[in-house]
Amino acid sequence: MKTTKTNRQQRFVLGLAATIGMHAGACAASASDVPDQIKAPASEKLVFRAHASGAQIYVCRQEADGRSQWTLKAPEAQLHDRKGVVVGHHYAGPTWKHNDGGGLTGKASAKVDSPDPDSIPWLLLAATGHSGAGVFAQVTSIQRINTKGGKAPAAPSCDDSKLGTEATIPYTADY
Repeated sequence: MKTTKTNRQQRFVLGLAATIGMHAGACAASASDVPDQIKAPASEKLVFRAHASGAQIYVCRQEADGRSQWTLKAPEAQLHDRKGVVVGHHYAGPTWKHNDGGGLTGKASAKVDSPDPDSIPWLLLAATGHSGAGVFAQVTSIQRINTKGGKAPAAPSCDDSKLGTEATIPYTADY
């Protein structure tokens, strides 16, 4: 996630980076490994990292063309610091809420496929709103990288008999 300090017109990035020991086999993407499409502007500075662990929640819905498909309803995840301590919550909006009382909402501005074909895409999100004070107060953008899992169930599993049902798919990511 990125922030702007108005007194110096300096931007900061808030991103979650993989926490060593959080999950076996996890490898953090270094700044040079992040695809150009979702890289933070050079003028931004990293101010926060967290590892998300939770689920992507999908609903089986009928689309305008009459086909049924799984549609993202919301994420539901805990945010952990480098020591594994829960420091916040990520949920519908998308929204990030820190234990210090601050929060923000965002909107995807760019995405790339995850290097893991069974995982949700990597994203760059722009902050669209803030609440409270704290570490998220001046964030202007958020990166989601190092995703594992979270993809919607395969299409045949959403049919007329399942319309309105939810599927909760585990995922992890670094913000």
